[in-house]
Amino acid sequence: MKCPICNSITRVYDSRIKSNFIYRRRECPECECRFSTKEVYKETYMDTTNIVKRIKLWLIGQIKETGLKGFVIGVSGGIDSAVTSTLCADTGYPTMCIRMPLNSSSNSLKRAEEHVKWLIKKYSNITDFEVDLGPSFEFYIRNLPEEAKKELALINTKSRLRMITLYNFAGSNEYFVVGTGNKIEDYGIGYFTKFGDGACDLSPIGDLKKSQVYDIAKYFGIIESIQSAKPCDGLWNDNRSDEETIGATYEELEWAMDFCEKNRIESLFQYKKMENLFISKKQKKILDIYLSRHEKNQHKMKMPPICLLNINKEK
Repeated sequence: MKCPICNSITRVYDSRIKSNFIYRRRECPECECRFSTKEVYKETYMDTTNIVKRIKLWLIGQIKETGLKGFVIGVSGGIDSAVTSTLCADTGYPTMCIRMPLNSSSNSLKRAEEHVKWLIKKYSNITDFEVDLGPSFEFYIRNLPEEAKKELALINTKSRLRMITLYNFAGSNEYFVVGTGNKIEDYGIGYFTKFGDGACDLSPIGDLKKSQVYDIAKYFGIIESIQSAKPCDGLWNDNRSDEETIGATYEELEWAMDFCEKNRIESLFQYKKMENLFISKKQKKILDIYLSRHEKNQHKMKMPPICLLNINKEK
């Protein structure tokens, strides 16, 4: 970490862990100033080599079980799609990477292109296509009445248009559509579009937290520009980050998920009734965000409710 005064690299001379946070005392060798930092403490350890092997064997097993021929992945320039496409490529089966610009930022497009080039150099089973969905999206919304043009609804339409495209490629080649959602997004806060990026045939990283996805990225040596980029869904016109949209970082959300699991907290109502949790105001705010989204987005994480009439039972 750099010094806030002279911008020199600082060193840690003391640290302690308390309530899932690590407090570090730092000093600058240049201007001799001292300051403290507070960071979310990542307590879990993952055997990355073993996890990669297990996911790879699982993907190969899906191919052998179904008789399908390969994988289709939408590559966005983000960490999740980069790791997912690399895992699929590492199986040796045909892996089709689809880049789908849709009024996207030039930075994310560049990262996606660089990642695919990196994959092609590393693996011989990669095919790459770019489909510009901007004109299709603009044509579609021109024909909608104003009552169907709420901003969030149109944002979700972008995601669904991309998924339609992936399934066209998959259906034409007898491939799986592979999802890129991680555990925090898919099963923690429901941060995905229903029948959009949440729609897939396989979810190889769905049981990995965001930090664990980064661990796999480091394991494979995925390009640094992707590893250091702020997570962003690329759907909003202002290119806001996931952190700006959600109101919390993925590290904070991981802490909230772990905290709820350890304390058996399943709802916002249950959490509000609990006393003596000994957490800070900031942590309370993070729990509010996590549990509010978890409850609100349950409809995304479950099958649609069925109106059971019991009229077809045998007499």
